Amino acid sequence: MDILKSLGHPEEILNLFKFKMGGCRSVMTKLDYGSMSESLRTCYLYLNQTSRSFAAVIQALDGELRHAVCIFYLVLRALDTVEDDMTISLEKKVPMLNNFYTYLYQEEWCFTESQEKDRRVLEDFPTISLEFRNLAQEYRDVISDICHQMGVGMAEFLEKNVGSMKEWDQYCHYVAGLVGIGLSRLFSASQLEDPEVGRDIKLANSMGLFLQKTNIIRDYLEDTREGRAFWPKEAWSQFASELEDLAQPEKLESALSCLNLLVTDALHHVPDVIAYLSRLRNQSVFNFCAIPQVMAIATLSTCYNNPMVFQGVVKIRKGQAVTLMMEATNMRAVQTIITQYSQEILQKVSLTDPLRDKTLHILAVIQETSALPQSSFSSRTHHLSPMYLSAAMLLAAFSWQYLSTTAM
Repeated sequence: MDILKSLGHPEEILNLFKFKMGGCRSVMTKLDYGSMSESLRTCYLYLNQTSRSFAAVIQALDGELRHAVCIFYLVLRALDTVEDDMTISLEKKVPMLNNFYTYLYQEEWCFTESQEKDRRVLEDFPTISLEFRNLAQEYRDVISDICHQMGVGMAEFLEKNVGSMKEWDQYCHYVAGLVGIGLSRLFSASQLEDPEVGRDIKLANSMGLFLQKTNIIRDYLEDTREGRAFWPKEAWSQFASELEDLAQPEKLESALSCLNLLVTDALHHVPDVIAYLSRLRNQSVFNFCAIPQVMAIATLSTCYNNPMVFQGVVKIRKGQAVTLMMEATNMRAVQTIITQYSQEILQKVSLTDPLRDKTLHILAVIQETSALPQSSFSSRTHHLSPMYLSAAMLLAAFSWQYLSTTAM
């Protein structure tokens, strides 16, 4: 039960109720599906089926940008589905990835042989490509260009594992940094954001790399069990003969050192994230960009020095996620959240960790970049007396059970 996981965090319980009772509408608006064409409605159906997290923030974007980002997401989801499908031979997959951007202009192209869970976006690709062709030219140019670059990059890494830290950055650029760059160009093309947002490739790339590296770090166990290797060999080979060995109990100390090395590397993108978000002016675009980033740093804080990364699934609490979603709506709040989680990581840094000095340095840079006084981040905690807190939690538990049986 989600509420039980948040019992030690009263502000999360309050936000769970706010979210359940309609607070989600502050960052997620309902769409007017009745005014859409049948093919566009189908695209939003696929969006909601393939990504619950991104679907919410995409649908809250303003104006025509919403449709452009929805189609951009589905095109890249289809491309990613091809890359992930281990049943497709390399002889067939490599040319598909290299040429995928050309399918956007082929009305009948589809692929019906995938075994992946999101195969519907390939089977019904004509619906997605139709709505792509209905977009304004400036949006089509961005989506086609990013799809081309990403397909070529994915094909390159099909036949080699991620070796060096430089290759890790390159792989993450292909699969996520390009997404950040493409989104930034779409923001500027919509005129909701300044042209500089779309031109600054370095900051946009860092936005994608931070999210992708967080996912790769968190998904160690799932990926290794399915035969995928995304942790860079340059990192893990310092601590084990094989990547899978890090999951062995006797390797725990070495595994944690490797984990902390990768978390420290990912944290180097946070100053760029702060700089990027500080440029945004449109509220819907800010929410869209900020929410995944604060969830990423919360996830990294949970992963840092955590043995569970090698034993199971590491996730932030639902109440925690809802709180971040509802709070990360302005730059000051985002800086406060980043400061909070960088301090949490700081408290976990071991005296014996080989990366201790580097971790402390980047955490200091992050806190300096956030540049908020001590009083700002202490205000996020609600101070209640034990008696009132206990009563509130008891009431919350019973109420949540009732609310969970009703529709939102």
